[in-house]
Amino acid sequence: MFVSDKVKNLPAYVFSEFQQKKKELEAKGVNVIDLGIGAPDLPTPDFLYRKLMEEAKYPHNHKYSTYSGSLEFREAVANFYQRQYNVSLEPEKEVLTLIGTKEGIANLLQAVINPGDKVLVPDPGYPVYRTGVHLAGGESISFPLDEKNGYVPMFEKVKIADAKQAKLMFLNYPSNPTTATIELNTFGKAVSYAKKYSIAVASDLAYDLVTFDGYHAPSVLEVPGAKDYAVEFGSLSKSFNMAGWRIGYVVGNQEIIRALATLKSNIDTSQFLAIQKAAAAALQSDLSTVAENNRIYQKRLEKLHAALNQIGIATDKPKGTFFLWAKVPDGFTSMEFANQLLQEAGIMVTPGTAFGQRGEGYIRIALTVTVERLEEVIRRLKLMKFE
Repeated sequence: MFVSDKVKNLPAYVFSEFQQKKKELEAKGVNVIDLGIGAPDLPTPDFLYRKLMEEAKYPHNHKYSTYSGSLEFREAVANFYQRQYNVSLEPEKEVLTLIGTKEGIANLLQAVINPGDKVLVPDPGYPVYRTGVHLAGGESISFPLDEKNGYVPMFEKVKIADAKQAKLMFLNYPSNPTTATIELNTFGKAVSYAKKYSIAVASDLAYDLVTFDGYHAPSVLEVPGAKDYAVEFGSLSKSFNMAGWRIGYVVGNQEIIRALATLKSNIDTSQFLAIQKAAAAALQSDLSTVAENNRIYQKRLEKLHAALNQIGIATDKPKGTFFLWAKVPDGFTSMEFANQLLQEAGIMVTPGTAFGQRGEGYIRIALTVTVERLEEVIRRLKLMKFE
């Protein structure tokens, strides 16, 4: 009676369902190892704690932030882009502070599309893209990602009629959930496609700094002319272990940034200023703490990647993100295999179908527990019979 149709028709959030199953098993005494949610387990760097505590002492930081976020943080974002990608940004017009990128993505759709507008969404892809489109009254159009094609966008698979009607497309590299990484030419093709059909581009760069073996993730804004069509989301959650701090940013096209800023000014008053200033310190750091995080994640992925392939659960070795994207054994659906791992071994993973139809046949495994816990995962897996 008191619930809107758009909320009634929201698909079940698989992550929440599995967390409930985990809670039920733990109530029975099962020691569940959670490899499902992509939340860093590593501590926030000490220098950020200290910066937060220092800034929290000042009364002026307890007042409202400006709607677009503190200039100090936006300048730090612009400086970071200059150093990391050789991309110039105007802090006042091309950078907007977000209360985490999940919020920003959902609000972007409200700011950019009208009811009935079509949005190109990667399949498999981060579920919030589709739910955000649904909440904005739009229509999600899948552009398929395929392992054989390196999980790069197959725009040729999108119907021309859909491309002509699409208003926005999402890209996500390094990719959650597939772990796929790309070179700049892939973004170049996407920008050319956007120009051909007058489509805005939203690049989700949440895992830009979580990379291995010398790989450097590109920014879509490195493509000449990309600012005419593109914005890019950045997060401090993954690289600086600040997930609960809820701080991120969006950069790029001024018109889109202005529309999102206008919407948000009617919804929130940005993030606590002390958090914004600590986040500015993170982006202006030498990134040595990020490098240390990556060394830890790489040690974990090397161990679990080798063990999974030895056991018979095929997975490629990623160059980015802190996930493994593994094939389920023959005879299982993604959901069946994820449920068996949880019920029989107390190992929680995410079924690939949580990320779209083309995620069938895969599970996503988060490398967000210690090596010792991963050794226990491996021990439990070796005791299982996949049949």
